[in-house]
Amino acid sequence: MQDSKFIVPIKTSGEKEISPSLSSNVKMEGAVITIVGVGLISGSFALAMKEKGFAKKVIGVSRTEASLKKAKELNIIDEAMSLEEAVVISDFIYVAIPVDVMLPVMEKIMNLITDKQIVVDAGSTKFELCHSLSDHPMRERFVATHPMWGTEYSGPEAAVRGAFEGRACVICEREKSNPAAVEIVENIYKQMGMHIIDMDAKSHDVHAAYISHISHITSFALANTVLEKEKEENTIFELAGGGFESTVRLAKSNPSMWAPIFMQNRENVLDVLNEHIAQLRKFKSSLEKENLDYLTELMQNANKIKRILK
Repeated sequence: MQDSKFIVPIKTSGEKEISPSLSSNVKMEGAVITIVGVGLISGSFALAMKEKGFAKKVIGVSRTEASLKKAKELNIIDEAMSLEEAVVISDFIYVAIPVDVMLPVMEKIMNLITDKQIVVDAGSTKFELCHSLSDHPMRERFVATHPMWGTEYSGPEAAVRGAFEGRACVICEREKSNPAAVEIVENIYKQMGMHIIDMDAKSHDVHAAYISHISHITSFALANTVLEKEKEENTIFELAGGGFESTVRLAKSNPSMWAPIFMQNRENVLDVLNEHIAQLRKFKSSLEKENLDYLTELMQNANKIKRILK
């Protein structure tokens, strides 16, 4: 592994250099970065790391040669290597892969690193991963994160610049990670335009089920409903308006990524799904009984979401 370039002198607005310290202005530059998985999140992260000058080299690790080739063509990565080769020469390892393969891959990475490296994940579930690494001797070199951004697209072609601007990033179990490592990771995300939310892993998975996972299940279910009832696809496309398109957009998401998320967060997803079904039954009942007042009341109550989502 090359000498770490995580902490460097910072210039103030007056161009006066100050000494490296673990202040809120800590930066990282000139580091060797490995992204494990070269898809939407990791690809966008790599582009941002290059743009901000944090990375002098980005190495890509993937199960498929086609993804690595495309990522190199798009200048997302500079070189492709095996996991073992990449980890030992990297300062910073960023893991964004499906959660069903996250645990064994992370275990392998953690067994390879030294106390000079930082490992970060971007998974949509946190409890199982954090629990599995809780007693690992290198646990403090791992920072558990979840940048709350994504699209329905996948693969290196889906990576975009400025992806994280104005979004939230959750950091889980901050207290179990090395403080300097956490500060470096936090400042990387902040300089990408994100704001940080601290949360324990179990709470993260509960909240993720309510604000992310149920949205995807609902979108998949709505798409299946329409496809089942409307056999003539041309009619769907001709009549589809903005409301339908925005609601069903997530149904285009990659099942190989989302099925493991639903299964790994099964209890929380089932809890929110049961509540969602109960709410649908209320709408169904109001229509069956031709109860206009109750139907209106349900929608008026739903309008309260305006206070949260403006």
